[in-house]
Amino acid sequence: MRRTVLMLAALTVAGGATSARAAPRLAHQAALDLDPASTAWILTSTALVLLMTLPGLALFYGGMVRRKNLVATIAHSTAALALVTVLWFVAGYSLSFGTGPSATNGLIGGFDALLLNGVTPATAHALAPGLPEFLWIAYQLTFAIITPALIAGAFAERIKFPASLLFFGLWHLLVYAPICHQVWGGGWMGSLGVLDFAGGAVVHVNAGVAGLVACLVLGPRHGFGRDNMAPHNLALTAIGTGLLLVGWLGFNAGSAWAADGIAALAAFNTLLAAAAGALGWLAVEWIVRRRPTLLGLLSGLVAGLVGVTPAAGLVDPKAACLIGLLCGPACYAGVTWLKRSLGYDDSLDAFGVHGVGGIVGAILTGALASEAVNPAAAGADVMKQVIGLVAVMAWSAVGTFLILMICRFTTGLRVTREEEIEGLDYTQHGETIHP
Repeated sequence: MRRTVLMLAALTVAGGATSARAAPRLAHQAALDLDPASTAWILTSTALVLLMTLPGLALFYGGMVRRKNLVATIAHSTAALALVTVLWFVAGYSLSFGTGPSATNGLIGGFDALLLNGVTPATAHALAPGLPEFLWIAYQLTFAIITPALIAGAFAERIKFPASLLFFGLWHLLVYAPICHQVWGGGWMGSLGVLDFAGGAVVHVNAGVAGLVACLVLGPRHGFGRDNMAPHNLALTAIGTGLLLVGWLGFNAGSAWAADGIAALAAFNTLLAAAAGALGWLAVEWIVRRRPTLLGLLSGLVAGLVGVTPAAGLVDPKAACLIGLLCGPACYAGVTWLKRSLGYDDSLDAFGVHGVGGIVGAILTGALASEAVNPAAAGADVMKQVIGLVAVMAWSAVGTFLILMICRFTTGLRVTREEEIEGLDYTQHGETIHP
């Protein structure tokens, strides 16, 4: 009797699996041809990239604000994670990696996978047929999460929390999803040959430009340029940087979508460029300021990581080292000279590091990517990279401005002067960090 029940259960499972395989696939899907090793690596990479936002970025940014805004800053990263995850399930994935009508597919995906309809354990995305589609969805979600969280560094210490929530949600759907599709999901930039191995344009330039627009629209913090706004706890920032560095291995090496030699190359290039970026920043800071700083070392390390992201699996280590060495000083100029010259208050240098580093890294990718290293680098061209950068910057800037206007006339954007002076921890969340 027990054997009969087990046989019936096995037949039922087999029948269900057959039905799932027989079901018509969506346009973006392929039948799953499971690669166990790659699946294990991308499962690990998904966890690593998620670590980058919470607690990595939350602590990195949290240590750089004033003490009275620590809770509010960490809340931005946490809220971005929660809100974007739900929106990715509802529509973000479909708009980013689904297939839309031919007239619009160059710009944005379709609606066929809303609420992940049509996604089963037996399906894969056509870009990665060796990975279960649910894993592909989870991995790409982690990129979607960290991108708006990066923007929060630009408007930290002065935005209303309801405004940040509305901004994160609209920005994910109207800015991130279309740009992701255009570069990675079958859109026009990918077809043109714009190279972005792990998110130099999709994540860093996109977030950096949005951050610049946001800090310009909101205006400077009360007392900017007069009051002491130094980081309140560099130890937290150092811990956050370490978590970002570790997580970035999943960010870049995971973007090979396989456990192979390209993933190994991307992992090494990531570490090398980070170290070179830290040294490049340190050298310039030592010359200009006559002394090295821990914040400079940490910032240079992140600058190198940002710069190598679009190139990680497309260049050899010599090129990766060069990218890091150049991005360190370039980002130093972005957060010092450029910010002072134009007078904007990018609180935690989202544009100075992620925008500038992403732009420099993307252009150098066009110059240094090698087909001998990775066949995917075939056709690498600086002009294609510039076209892609201009398109990403324009879409991000216009979309961000319009979303901020929606926030201004609904939730409002800025806290009051009194609330800002008292601190966002208490005025927005009713919480404080006790001495």
